[in-house]
Amino acid sequence: MTLDLPRQHARTRRFSLGVPRSFTISPDGRRVVFLRSRAGSDPITCLWEFDVTAGAERLIADPGDATEALSPAEATRRERAREQSAGVTAYATDRALTKATYALSGRLWLADLAAPSAVELPATGPVVGPRPDPLGATVAYVSGGSLRVIGADGSGDRALATPEGPEVTYGLPEHVAAESMGRHRGFWWAPDGSRLLAAQVDNAPVQRWYIANPAHPARPPAEIAYPAAGTRNADVSLWIVGLDGGRVAVDWDRAAFEYVTAVCWSGPEPLIAVQSRDQRTMRVLAVDPLTGTTRPRREDTDPYWVQIVPGVPALAESGRLVWTADLDDCRRLLLDDEPVTPPRLHVRQVLGVDGETVLFTASTEPTEIGLWTYAPSTGVTPFADAPGVHHGHRAGGTTVVVAQSLRHDGAQVTVHRDGRPAASITSHAEKPVLTPKVELLRMGDGELRTAVLFPTGHTPGSRRLPVLMDPYGGPAAQRVLAARNQYLVSQWFADRGFAVIVADGRGTPGRGPAWERAIYGDRAELALTDQVAALHAAAARHPDLDLDRVGIRGWSFGGFLAALAVLREPDVFHAAVAGAPVTDQRLYDTHWNERFLGHPDENPEAYDRSSLLADAKHLRRPLMLIHGLADDNVFAAHTLRLSSALTAAGRPHTVLPLPDATHMTPQEEIAENILVLEAEFLEGALGADTHRKD
Repeated sequence: MTLDLPRQHARTRRFSLGVPRSFTISPDGRRVVFLRSRAGSDPITCLWEFDVTAGAERLIADPGDATEALSPAEATRRERAREQSAGVTAYATDRALTKATYALSGRLWLADLAAPSAVELPATGPVVGPRPDPLGATVAYVSGGSLRVIGADGSGDRALATPEGPEVTYGLPEHVAAESMGRHRGFWWAPDGSRLLAAQVDNAPVQRWYIANPAHPARPPAEIAYPAAGTRNADVSLWIVGLDGGRVAVDWDRAAFEYVTAVCWSGPEPLIAVQSRDQRTMRVLAVDPLTGTTRPRREDTDPYWVQIVPGVPALAESGRLVWTADLDDCRRLLLDDEPVTPPRLHVRQVLGVDGETVLFTASTEPTEIGLWTYAPSTGVTPFADAPGVHHGHRAGGTTVVVAQSLRHDGAQVTVHRDGRPAASITSHAEKPVLTPKVELLRMGDGELRTAVLFPTGHTPGSRRLPVLMDPYGGPAAQRVLAARNQYLVSQWFADRGFAVIVADGRGTPGRGPAWERAIYGDRAELALTDQVAALHAAAARHPDLDLDRVGIRGWSFGGFLAALAVLREPDVFHAAVAGAPVTDQRLYDTHWNERFLGHPDENPEAYDRSSLLADAKHLRRPLMLIHGLADDNVFAAHTLRLSSALTAAGRPHTVLPLPDATHMTPQEEIAENILVLEAEFLEGALGADTHRKD
C-alpha cells in the first residue's frame, strides 16, 4: 500500500512542475522558447530557449525565489487558466523570436533572447498580460483596466484606452470568456505593429456576488461580477486602437451576437468569431482595420449548440479560412468551405498553421489523441498517432511533440525537424512513487470507455473488493485516456483496497457531436445512467467487485455526479465524496449552463432536473461535501444550499469547508490531506479493509 502519493501529488502540483510547456518556435524553426521549472517540486517557472541544431538549451530568465505579490487581475488570470506555478507563468514574443515579455509581481520585464538578458521596463503597474508587437518595437499591456503601451527601450509609456468608469476594462477577457469559452486574451496586435484590436468589457450590467472569508471576519467580502444563468452578461465591444490613441469601433450586431469567442489577426484583416446568446449560431467576420466594418466569412448553425473549437478561426498563408464543422456526426477540419479530414477522424483542436500546413489533434479512438497535419500537397497525414495522448506546436518546418502514454510516466517532449526527430527537451518532472496498472475497456451497449484499476499485486478471486467510481463525467474533460499520469490518484485509492472504475459517459468530449449533445436539456439522467452501466458491466467482467460496497468521488462536475449518485441511486451507490459540486444549476454561469440547458426562464424544467436541492430529502447514504470558500467559479453557495436542504430534511451528512481555497485548492497541505480524508471517509462508510493483503 502506497501512503505518500498524496504528498507527492500536492508538492508537484499534480506532477505538472518541471514539465516543459508553452512552446514558441522561431520562423526558421531553429529555436524553441518554452517554460519549465528547475525541478519537479520547484514551483518557480523559468523561461528557456532550446537550440534545435545543437540540441542544447539555455536559461533566459530565472525569477528566483522571491515571493510574488499578485494583483487581483493577475490572480484572476491564473485562476481562470488553472495556473498552479509561480514565476514566469506566461510570456509573449515578437514574430522573429528576438524578444520576450512577461510580468513578475506586477512589474514588466523584457528579455533579449540573443544576449540572453532581461531588463525591467518602467511601466505603470500592476502589469497584466504584456505582449510585444510582432516587430518587437513596442510592448502593450493592461494596468488598472487601461490598455497601455511602452517602447521596448523603456520610453513612451502611455495609455491608449482608459476605462470610462469603474466597471469598464480594456484588454482583458470577461468571466465567461476565460472560464467557459477558453479565450484568455483581450487584445491582439496587427501583424505590422501599427495598431491593436482590443476588447472593452463593461461589467455594469452583471449582477454582484460576494465572497466573504469566515476565517478572517475583519476582511471585507470580495465583490465578484458573476453572470449566473439567465442573468445579464458583461457588455463586450471590440475596438481598433492606433498607437496614437485614435480608435474605431468594430461594427457587428452585438445584440444578436453578444459573445466574442475568438480573435485571429495574422493577415491584413482581423477575424472575429461571434456567437448568439443561445449558442445556436456562430459567425466568423472579417474586420476592416481602418473603418471597423465587418463582412461575413462563415456562419454555422446547430439546433443544440455550435461547439467552440480551440485554435479556430485561423488563416493559411494563402488566405484560406481554417475552421471546423460538425458533419456526418464527426468534427471535421475545413479550409474555406471544403472538408479536408475524413468522416471518422474527430478533430479536437487546431494547434497552428505553418504556411499552408495545418497542425491539429484528432482521434479515431476517443481514449487516444493523435497529432495530424493537413497540407494541400500531401492531404491529411498522421504526425504522431502512436497509442497515447499528443499535443504539439509547429513553425518553420519544426514541430514540437508532447506525448503521454500508458507506457511511460508523464510527458515526453521531442523536437522534429523536416518530419524527423531531431532532439528532445528534458522534463524535470518527478517520477511518481507508484505505477498505475490500467485496463482500458469498452463497457455496455454504449461502449463506454472505462478504466479499471486493482490494488497492486491483487490476485483475481482472492477476495471481494469494495468499489470506488472515480469519474468526471461532464463536458469539460475526459478522464479515460491512454496516459499513465491520468490514473495516479485512482491507483492510490486502489492500493488502499478498492477496485477503482473510471468511466466517460455521454456528454464527455472526444466521441463526436451526437455523443456530446445527448445530454442537452438534462445534465443528470444520462450521466448517472452511464456510470451505473459501467459499474455493472465491470462487475460482470470482474467478479471480485463487491456491488454491496460501492462509493463514488469527484470534483466540480464529478462532485455533482457523486452527490447525484447517492441521492438518486442509493441502492447502487453506498457512499459519496462530492468536491466543489454544482448543486443548483441556476447558480452557474450563463455561457456554460445555457449551452446545455437553455435559458432558465424558457426551460426551467431542465434546470430543475439537473439540480440536487429537491433530492435532499432522499439522502440515506453517507455523503461528504468539500468546498473551497474562496471559489469564484463554483461558489461555496452550492454546497451550503445543499447542506441546508439536507439539514432541513433531517439528513445527516459531512461538510468539509476549505478557508482560502479556490476551485483549484492549490495549497499543498490542503491538497494532500483532502485525498487522505476522502479515503478514510469512504473506507469507514463502506467497511473497507485497507490493510488486508492478498
